[in-house]
Amino acid sequence: MDRRDFIKSAGLTIGAGLAGSLEASARMHVAASDRISVAVIGCNGRGGEHIGCLIDMPGAEVAYICDVDSRAVEKGIAAAQKKQANAPKGAKDFRKVLADPSVDAVTIATPDHWHSPMGILALAAGKHVYIEKPLSQNPHEGELVMAAEKKYKKVAIMGAQRRSFPNLQQGIKEIHDGIIGKAYYARTWYTNTRASIGVGKPAAVPEWLDYELWQGPAPRKPFQDNLIHYNWHWFWHWGAGEALNNGTHEVDVARWALGVNYPSRVASTGGRYQWQDDWQTADTQIISMDYAEGKTISWEGRSCCGFNSEGLDRGVMIYGTEGAALLDSNSYKIYDKKKKLVKEVADVKEAVGSNPLSATGRRLDKMHLADFLECIRTGKQPNCPIEEGHKSVVGLHLGNIAWRVGRELHCDGTNGHIQGDEQAAKLWSREYEPGWEPKV
Repeated sequence: MDRRDFIKSAGLTIGAGLAGSLEASARMHVAASDRISVAVIGCNGRGGEHIGCLIDMPGAEVAYICDVDSRAVEKGIAAAQKKQANAPKGAKDFRKVLADPSVDAVTIATPDHWHSPMGILALAAGKHVYIEKPLSQNPHEGELVMAAEKKYKKVAIMGAQRRSFPNLQQGIKEIHDGIIGKAYYARTWYTNTRASIGVGKPAAVPEWLDYELWQGPAPRKPFQDNLIHYNWHWFWHWGAGEALNNGTHEVDVARWALGVNYPSRVASTGGRYQWQDDWQTADTQIISMDYAEGKTISWEGRSCCGFNSEGLDRGVMIYGTEGAALLDSNSYKIYDKKKKLVKEVADVKEAVGSNPLSATGRRLDKMHLADFLECIRTGKQPNCPIEEGHKSVVGLHLGNIAWRVGRELHCDGTNGHIQGDEQAAKLWSREYEPGWEPKV
């Protein structure tokens, strides 16, 4: 059953009608108690962390565990039952979740090609949405999510968790207040020692996997044995490489610190150097983004070479006219012009009292999910609204496009759109499986 057939058989209309009919129900549900009913969609990897956070948070209940992998559904339900009185329902098809008016919100931790299309359908169904990074698999999808948020008037945030880390918030404020003078350049990096993914072979679809639904909006390709559950990141058809997989976090922090929006010029160099296999994206890449505000951000990704920079495997260095700031997750260091360390704020390593958000491990992720729930309850502005998430991923998408076409891109600084390069502009969007095209 494709999307249109499902909508028709369920008596739903993707648009204002559905959003309006379910919005009142969702409001009554939240008003009746302070408990917010959440469905976790995509439960391998990050989705498992969502479950672990939500079951510890007062006022939240995991109502559904949804995944195309039946094993992940069983595992997620078992995890939630350890601390939650009511067992979540299991679902393979996320459309069942969206059709249930008792669900207030969804968290989406699926493969990248599903992030925006699923988020748009969830917003249209009257749900608040938390979309893991990256917001989109291509820039056009992010624009559609922003349009859907405005149309359906629900809370929508991207999982850029660092936006909710208290020490980092403090450090960014100090940068904005001039502790290193005028901040004008941010150098960001990510390193790892990833192994080869080999050369995939055609294989039978595992009995636990609904591969048809896993593909969803992506045009159909045969199943191969080195694709699921993680290696899809390195194929342009489903993922967007390390730049979007991990670079999103550091570039979002850099853009936040510099106070810039969309890049006006983007260049990228690098390649697939370490292994000769099916990996299509770059394993070694440098993306440079110039902004109309007269500032620059660079991202260096080394997926297969784990040597640290500034003593860190990933991080952000902000350079200013009077010094520099080294930002590392929930800690930071401030240096003066003579390279002397003048301030250091470390992360909290131990739990403090009975506050569940002070515990180590998932503590920081909980803060971002707590912000999501607070926005639903109070209407406050999210720490990472969808528009901010979109601005951060657009620069990296443009870096990938520049790498793929082999030249520098010139862009509209008001929205990131590529100017004067028809071939590159075609990569702003993608083709979709008929019936699954995202629309607002």
